[in-house]
Amino acid sequence: MDLLELRNELDGIDKQIVELYEKRMAVCEEVAAYKIETGKRVFDREREQQKLKAVSALTHNEFNSYGVTELFEQIMSMSRKLQYRLLAEHDRSGKLSFVELQELDKSKCRVVFQGAEGAYSQAAMVQYFGDEVNSFHVDTFRDAMLAIDEGSADFAVLPIENSSAGIVSEIYDLLVEFENYIVGEQIIPIEHCLLACEGAKIADIKKVCSHPQSLMQSSNFLQETGWQQYSMKNNAFAAKKVADEKDVTLAAIASEYAAKVYGLQILKKGVNDLKENSTRFIIVTNQKVFLKGAKKISLCFEVKHESGALYHALSHLIYNGLNMTKIESRPLTGRNWEYRFFVDFEGNMQDSAVKNALRGLREETRNMKILGNY
Repeated sequence: MDLLELRNELDGIDKQIVELYEKRMAVCEEVAAYKIETGKRVFDREREQQKLKAVSALTHNEFNSYGVTELFEQIMSMSRKLQYRLLAEHDRSGKLSFVELQELDKSKCRVVFQGAEGAYSQAAMVQYFGDEVNSFHVDTFRDAMLAIDEGSADFAVLPIENSSAGIVSEIYDLLVEFENYIVGEQIIPIEHCLLACEGAKIADIKKVCSHPQSLMQSSNFLQETGWQQYSMKNNAFAAKKVADEKDVTLAAIASEYAAKVYGLQILKKGVNDLKENSTRFIIVTNQKVFLKGAKKISLCFEVKHESGALYHALSHLIYNGLNMTKIESRPLTGRNWEYRFFVDFEGNMQDSAVKNALRGLREETRNMKILGNY
Protein backbone atom coordinates (compact mmCIF):
# COMPACT_ATOMS: atom_id res chain seq x y z
CA MET A 1 0.00 0.00 0.00
CA ASP A 2 1.32 3.45 -0.85
CA LEU A 3 1.08 6.48 1.42
CA LEU A 4 -2.06 7.83 -0.29
CA GLU A 5 -3.90 4.58 0.29
CA LEU A 6 -2.82 4.53 3.93
CA ARG A 7 -4.07 8.07 4.42
CA ASN A 8 -7.39 7.20 2.80
CA GLU A 9 -7.75 4.27 5.19
CA LEU A 10 -6.98 6.57 8.15
CA ASP A 11 -9.60 9.03 6.92
CA GLY A 12 -12.19 6.25 6.94
CA ILE A 13 -11.25 5.18 10.46
CA ASP A 14 -11.31 8.80 11.70
CA LYS A 15 -14.82 9.24 10.27
CA GLN A 16 -15.98 6.23 12.27
CA ILE A 17 -14.31 7.61 15.42
CA VAL A 18 -16.13 10.94 15.01
CA GLU A 19 -19.46 9.17 14.47
CA LEU A 20 -18.92 7.03 17.56
CA TYR A 21 -17.81 10.07 19.60
CA GLU A 22 -21.00 11.95 18.73
CA LYS A 23 -23.06 8.85 19.50
CA ARG A 24 -21.33 8.57 22.88
CA MET A 25 -21.94 12.24 23.70
CA ALA A 26 -25.63 11.83 22.87
CA VAL A 27 -25.80 9.08 25.48
CA CYS A 28 -23.95 11.41 27.90
CA GLU A 29 -26.78 13.93 27.46
CA GLU A 30 -29.19 11.26 28.69
CA VAL A 31 -26.88 10.58 31.63
CA ALA A 32 -26.93 14.32 32.40
CA ALA A 33 -30.76 14.32 32.27
CA TYR A 34 -30.80 11.49 34.80
CA LYS A 35 -28.38 13.32 37.10
CA ILE A 36 -30.43 16.52 36.81
CA GLU A 37 -33.51 14.57 37.87
CA THR A 38 -31.86 12.70 40.74
CA GLY A 39 -29.29 15.26 41.92
CA LYS A 40 -26.46 12.75 41.45
CA ARG A 41 -22.93 14.18 41.23
CA VAL A 42 -21.34 14.46 37.79
CA PHE A 43 -17.87 13.31 38.78
CA ASP A 44 -17.66 9.67 39.89
CA ARG A 45 -13.97 8.94 40.32
CA GLU A 46 -14.41 5.27 41.21
CA ARG A 47 -16.55 4.62 38.12
CA GLU A 48 -14.02 6.38 35.87
CA GLN A 49 -11.11 4.40 37.28
CA GLN A 50 -12.99 1.16 36.64
CA LYS A 51 -13.71 2.29 33.08
CA LEU A 52 -10.09 3.18 32.36
CA LYS A 53 -8.93 -0.18 33.65
CA ALA A 54 -11.51 -1.98 31.50
CA VAL A 55 -10.66 -0.22 28.21
CA SER A 56 -6.94 -0.56 28.87
CA ALA A 57 -7.39 -4.34 29.20
CA LEU A 58 -8.91 -4.49 25.69
CA THR A 59 -5.61 -3.45 24.05
CA HIS A 60 -2.90 -5.81 22.83
CA ASN A 61 0.34 -4.14 23.88
CA GLU A 62 1.66 -1.78 26.54
CA PHE A 63 2.00 1.20 24.19
CA ASN A 64 -1.64 0.98 23.12
CA SER A 65 -2.68 0.48 26.75
CA TYR A 66 -1.20 3.85 27.73
CA GLY A 67 -2.62 5.51 24.63
CA VAL A 68 -6.16 4.23 25.13
CA THR A 69 -6.07 5.23 28.79
CA GLU A 70 -5.09 8.78 27.84
CA LEU A 71 -7.70 8.87 25.06
CA PHE A 72 -10.52 7.80 27.36
CA GLU A 73 -9.42 10.22 30.07
CA GLN A 74 -10.02 12.97 27.50
CA ILE A 75 -13.31 11.50 26.30
CA MET A 76 -14.68 11.20 29.82
CA SER A 77 -13.43 14.70 30.63
CA MET A 78 -15.43 16.09 27.68
CA SER A 79 -18.44 14.07 28.86
CA ARG A 80 -18.25 15.73 32.29
CA LYS A 81 -17.95 19.18 30.78
CA LEU A 82 -21.04 18.55 28.65
CA GLN A 83 -22.92 17.47 31.77
CA TYR A 84 -21.80 20.58 33.70
CA ARG A 85 -23.07 22.75 30.83
CA LEU A 86 -26.45 21.01 30.78
CA LEU A 87 -26.72 21.34 34.56
CA ALA A 88 -26.11 25.09 34.22
CA GLU A 89 -28.75 25.38 31.49
CA HIS A 90 -31.25 23.80 33.88
CA ASP A 91 -30.12 26.13 36.70
CA ARG A 92 -28.54 23.24 38.60
CA SER A 93 -24.97 24.54 38.60
CA GLY A 94 -25.18 25.65 42.22
CA LYS A 95 -25.42 29.09 43.76
CA LEU A 96 -22.37 31.23 44.34
CA SER A 97 -22.20 32.83 47.75
CA PHE A 98 -20.77 36.10 46.40
CA VAL A 99 -23.00 39.18 46.19
CA GLU A 100 -22.73 41.65 43.32
CA LEU A 101 -22.39 45.36 44.20
CA GLN A 102 -22.75 48.40 41.98
CA GLU A 103 -19.86 50.11 43.77
CA LEU A 104 -17.90 50.09 47.02
CA ASP A 105 -18.93 52.60 49.67
CA LYS A 106 -15.61 54.43 50.01
CA SER A 107 -17.03 57.40 51.92
CA LYS A 108 -17.62 55.66 55.25
CA CYS A 109 -15.06 52.87 55.19
CA ARG A 110 -11.90 52.42 57.28
CA VAL A 111 -8.80 51.08 55.55
CA VAL A 112 -5.67 49.45 56.95
CA PHE A 113 -2.27 49.19 55.26
CA GLN A 114 0.97 47.54 56.30
CA GLY A 115 4.01 49.67 57.01
CA ALA A 116 4.45 53.24 58.15
CA GLU A 117 3.17 56.58 56.92
CA GLY A 118 4.69 57.15 53.50
CA ALA A 119 4.86 53.48 52.48
CA TYR A 120 4.07 52.44 48.91
CA SER A 121 1.03 50.65 50.35
CA GLN A 122 -0.29 53.98 51.58
CA ALA A 123 0.30 55.55 48.19
CA ALA A 124 -1.67 52.70 46.57
CA MET A 125 -4.45 53.15 49.13
CA VAL A 126 -4.73 56.88 48.45
CA GLN A 127 -4.87 56.28 44.69
CA TYR A 128 -7.70 53.76 45.14
CA PHE A 129 -9.74 55.34 47.95
CA GLY A 130 -8.83 59.04 47.62
CA ASP A 131 -7.02 61.59 49.79
CA GLU A 132 -9.74 61.74 52.44
CA VAL A 133 -9.66 58.03 53.28
CA ASN A 134 -9.98 57.10 56.96
CA SER A 135 -6.97 54.83 57.49
CA PHE A 136 -4.46 53.39 59.93
CA HIS A 137 -1.33 51.27 59.55
CA VAL A 138 -0.03 48.08 61.17
CA ASP A 139 3.35 46.36 61.34
CA THR A 140 2.71 43.12 59.48
CA PHE A 141 0.60 41.68 56.66
CA ARG A 142 -1.00 39.30 59.17
CA ASP A 143 -1.99 42.26 61.37
CA ALA A 144 -3.74 43.81 58.36
CA MET A 145 -5.61 40.58 57.63
CA LEU A 146 -6.62 40.30 61.29
CA ALA A 147 -7.90 43.89 61.27
CA ILE A 148 -10.45 43.21 58.54
CA ASP A 149 -11.20 39.71 59.84
CA GLU A 150 -12.08 41.16 63.25
CA GLY A 151 -13.91 44.18 61.84
CA SER A 152 -11.64 47.01 62.97
CA ALA A 153 -11.11 47.82 59.29
CA ASP A 154 -13.39 47.40 56.28
CA PHE A 155 -10.61 46.99 53.74
CA ALA A 156 -6.88 46.22 53.65
CA VAL A 157 -4.37 47.24 50.97
CA LEU A 158 -1.65 44.63 50.47
CA PRO A 159 1.15 44.15 47.92
CA ILE A 160 0.83 40.84 46.08
CA GLU A 161 3.27 41.09 43.17
CA ASN A 162 6.19 43.15 41.89
CA SER A 163 7.05 43.19 38.20
CA SER A 164 10.73 42.49 38.88
CA ALA A 165 10.82 40.71 42.27
CA GLY A 166 7.79 38.45 41.68
CA ILE A 167 5.03 37.44 44.08
CA VAL A 168 4.71 38.24 47.79
CA SER A 169 4.30 34.62 48.88
CA GLU A 170 3.09 35.47 52.38
CA ILE A 171 0.03 37.22 50.94
CA TYR A 172 -0.95 34.09 49.01
CA ASP A 173 -0.72 32.01 52.18
CA LEU A 174 -2.76 34.54 54.18
CA LEU A 175 -5.51 34.58 51.53
CA VAL A 176 -5.93 30.86 52.14
CA GLU A 177 -5.77 31.10 55.92
CA PHE A 178 -8.29 33.94 56.36
CA GLU A 179 -11.86 34.23 55.07
CA ASN A 180 -11.01 37.50 53.34
CA TYR A 181 -11.58 38.25 49.67
CA ILE A 182 -10.15 40.45 46.91
CA VAL A 183 -12.49 43.18 45.63
CA GLY A 184 -10.05 45.38 43.72
CA GLU A 185 -6.47 46.02 42.70
CA GLN A 186 -4.21 49.02 42.26
CA ILE A 187 -0.97 49.03 40.27
CA ILE A 188 1.53 51.76 41.02
CA PRO A 189 4.94 52.44 39.43
CA ILE A 190 7.89 51.97 41.77
CA GLU A 191 10.40 54.81 41.48
CA HIS A 192 12.96 54.89 44.24
CA CYS A 193 14.21 58.37 45.14
CA LEU A 194 17.17 59.55 47.19
CA LEU A 195 15.72 61.58 50.05
CA ALA A 196 17.47 63.85 52.56
CA CYS A 197 16.62 66.54 55.05
CA GLU A 198 16.35 70.17 53.97
CA GLY A 199 19.70 71.79 53.17
CA ALA A 200 21.55 68.53 52.42
CA LYS A 201 23.38 68.01 49.14
CA ILE A 202 24.49 64.78 47.47
CA ALA A 203 28.09 65.73 48.29
CA ASP A 204 27.17 65.68 52.01
CA ILE A 205 25.80 62.11 52.04
CA LYS A 206 27.88 59.38 53.64
CA LYS A 207 25.16 56.92 54.77
CA VAL A 208 21.99 55.59 53.17
CA CYS A 209 19.19 53.50 54.65
CA SER A 210 16.27 51.62 53.16
CA HIS A 211 14.59 48.22 52.94
CA PRO A 212 17.15 45.55 51.84
CA GLN A 213 15.26 44.92 48.61
CA SER A 214 15.26 48.62 47.72
CA LEU A 215 19.01 48.83 48.40
CA MET A 216 19.52 45.84 46.13
CA GLN A 217 17.27 47.32 43.44
CA SER A 218 19.42 50.49 43.52
CA SER A 219 22.77 48.69 43.56
CA ASN A 220 24.14 50.26 40.37
CA PHE A 221 23.63 53.76 41.72
CA LEU A 222 24.94 52.93 45.20
CA GLN A 223 28.08 51.19 43.94
CA GLU A 224 29.26 54.48 42.46
CA THR A 225 28.85 56.34 45.77
CA GLY A 226 30.65 54.10 48.27
CA TRP A 227 28.19 55.13 51.00
CA GLN A 228 27.56 52.97 54.05
CA GLN A 229 24.27 51.09 53.68
CA TYR A 230 21.84 50.34 56.53
CA SER A 231 18.86 48.00 56.25
CA MET A 232 15.50 49.13 57.60
CA LYS A 233 12.17 47.35 58.09
CA ASN A 234 10.70 49.29 55.19
CA ASN A 235 11.30 52.39 53.10
CA ALA A 236 8.89 54.56 55.04
CA PHE A 237 10.75 53.88 58.30
CA ALA A 238 13.97 54.91 56.53
CA ALA A 239 12.39 58.20 55.43
CA LYS A 240 11.10 58.81 58.97
CA LYS A 241 14.59 58.17 60.38
CA VAL A 242 16.07 60.82 58.08
CA ALA A 243 13.32 63.29 59.00
CA ASP A 244 13.75 62.66 62.74
CA GLU A 245 17.55 62.82 62.86
CA LYS A 246 17.99 65.80 60.49
CA ASP A 247 21.51 64.57 59.71
CA VAL A 248 22.74 66.01 56.40
CA THR A 249 25.07 63.01 55.95
CA LEU A 250 22.16 60.53 56.08
CA ALA A 251 19.86 59.77 53.14
CA ALA A 252 17.02 57.32 52.55
CA ILE A 253 15.88 55.47 49.47
CA ALA A 254 12.09 55.69 49.39
CA SER A 255 9.20 56.98 47.30
CA GLU A 256 8.33 60.50 46.24
CA TYR A 257 5.18 60.01 48.34
CA ALA A 258 7.34 59.37 51.45
CA ALA A 259 9.21 62.61 50.76
CA LYS A 260 5.90 64.46 50.75
CA VAL A 261 4.72 62.81 53.99
CA TYR A 262 7.93 63.53 55.94
CA GLY A 263 8.87 66.88 54.43
CA LEU A 264 12.10 65.65 52.84
CA GLN A 265 13.79 66.93 49.74
CA ILE A 266 14.45 64.69 46.75
CA LEU A 267 18.13 64.73 45.82
CA LYS A 268 17.71 62.33 42.91
CA LYS A 269 14.78 60.52 41.32
CA GLY A 270 14.82 57.08 39.76
CA VAL A 271 17.85 55.60 41.50
CA ASN A 272 16.49 52.05 41.03
CA ASP A 273 18.24 49.97 38.35
CA LEU A 274 15.07 48.88 36.52
CA LYS A 275 13.07 51.87 35.39
CA GLU A 276 10.04 49.80 34.31
CA ASN A 277 9.10 48.54 37.75
CA SER A 278 5.66 48.41 39.33
CA THR A 279 3.84 46.71 42.20
CA ARG A 280 0.32 45.31 42.15
CA PHE A 281 -1.67 45.85 45.34
CA ILE A 282 -4.92 44.06 46.17
CA ILE A 283 -7.90 45.51 48.04
CA VAL A 284 -9.22 42.93 50.49
CA THR A 285 -12.38 42.73 52.61
CA ASN A 286 -14.06 40.11 54.80
CA GLN A 287 -17.28 40.15 52.76
CA LYS A 288 -18.00 37.87 49.78
CA VAL A 289 -18.75 40.68 47.33
CA PHE A 290 -17.72 41.67 43.83
CA LEU A 291 -18.33 44.75 41.70
CA LYS A 292 -20.55 44.73 38.66
CA GLY A 293 -18.22 44.67 35.66
CA ALA A 294 -15.42 42.85 37.50
CA LYS A 295 -13.12 41.25 34.92
CA LYS A 296 -10.67 39.03 36.80
CA ILE A 297 -11.18 36.02 39.06
CA SER A 298 -8.56 34.65 41.46
CA LEU A 299 -8.90 31.23 43.03
CA CYS A 300 -6.82 28.45 44.52
CA PHE A 301 -7.13 24.68 44.66
CA GLU A 302 -5.27 21.44 45.25
CA VAL A 303 -5.18 18.38 43.00
CA LYS A 304 -4.28 14.75 43.53
CA HIS A 305 -0.56 14.05 43.33
CA GLU A 306 -0.79 12.13 40.05
CA SER A 307 -0.01 12.51 36.37
CA GLY A 308 -2.32 14.88 34.47
CA ALA A 309 -4.22 16.14 37.52
CA LEU A 310 -3.34 19.82 37.01
CA TYR A 311 -3.94 19.59 33.27
CA HIS A 312 -7.45 18.18 33.80
CA ALA A 313 -8.25 20.94 36.30
CA LEU A 314 -7.12 23.72 33.96
CA SER A 315 -8.98 22.13 31.03
CA HIS A 316 -12.20 23.56 32.50
CA LEU A 317 -10.90 27.02 31.65
CA ILE A 318 -9.92 25.93 28.13
CA TYR A 319 -13.26 24.24 27.41
CA ASN A 320 -15.20 27.32 28.52
CA GLY A 321 -13.01 29.71 26.50
CA LEU A 322 -11.57 31.49 29.54
CA ASN A 323 -8.17 33.15 29.36
CA MET A 324 -5.84 32.23 32.23
CA THR A 325 -3.54 35.17 32.95
CA LYS A 326 -1.47 33.79 35.84
CA ILE A 327 -0.64 30.60 37.74
CA GLU A 328 1.49 30.24 40.87
CA SER A 329 2.10 27.43 43.33
CA ARG A 330 2.79 27.28 47.05
CA PRO A 331 3.93 24.17 48.98
CA LEU A 332 1.38 22.43 51.19
CA THR A 333 2.39 22.36 54.85
CA GLY A 334 3.22 18.86 56.05
CA ARG A 335 2.95 17.29 52.56
CA ASN A 336 6.34 17.19 50.87
CA TRP A 337 6.36 18.00 47.15
CA GLU A 338 2.66 18.69 46.99
CA TYR A 339 1.35 22.14 46.11
CA ARG A 340 -1.61 24.47 46.18
CA PHE A 341 -2.16 26.26 42.89
CA PHE A 342 -3.27 29.89 42.52
CA VAL A 343 -4.88 30.86 39.24
CA ASP A 344 -6.07 34.17 37.78
CA PHE A 345 -8.34 34.19 34.74
CA GLU A 346 -10.52 36.69 32.93
CA GLY A 347 -14.24 36.67 33.65
CA ASN A 348 -17.16 37.69 35.83
CA MET A 349 -19.02 35.37 38.19
CA GLN A 350 -22.28 36.18 36.43
CA ASP A 351 -20.96 34.75 33.14
CA SER A 352 -22.32 31.31 32.25
CA ALA A 353 -18.87 30.16 31.05
CA VAL A 354 -17.37 31.12 34.41
CA LYS A 355 -20.15 29.32 36.31
CA ASN A 356 -19.51 26.17 34.26
CA ALA A 357 -15.77 26.32 34.86
CA LEU A 358 -16.18 26.91 38.60
CA ARG A 359 -18.63 24.00 38.88
CA GLY A 360 -16.15 21.66 37.18
CA LEU A 361 -13.22 22.87 39.26
CA ARG A 362 -15.21 22.56 42.48
CA GLU A 363 -16.11 18.95 41.71
CA GLU A 364 -12.73 17.82 40.43
CA THR A 365 -10.22 19.55 42.71
CA ARG A 366 -9.65 19.62 46.45
CA ASN A 367 -10.21 22.63 48.73
CA MET A 368 -11.04 25.05 45.93
CA LYS A 369 -11.53 28.62 47.17
CA ILE A 370 -12.58 31.64 45.16
CA LEU A 371 -10.30 34.44 46.35
CA GLY A 372 -12.19 37.21 44.61
CA ASN A 373 -13.68 38.68 41.44
CA TYR A 374 -12.42 42.20 40.76
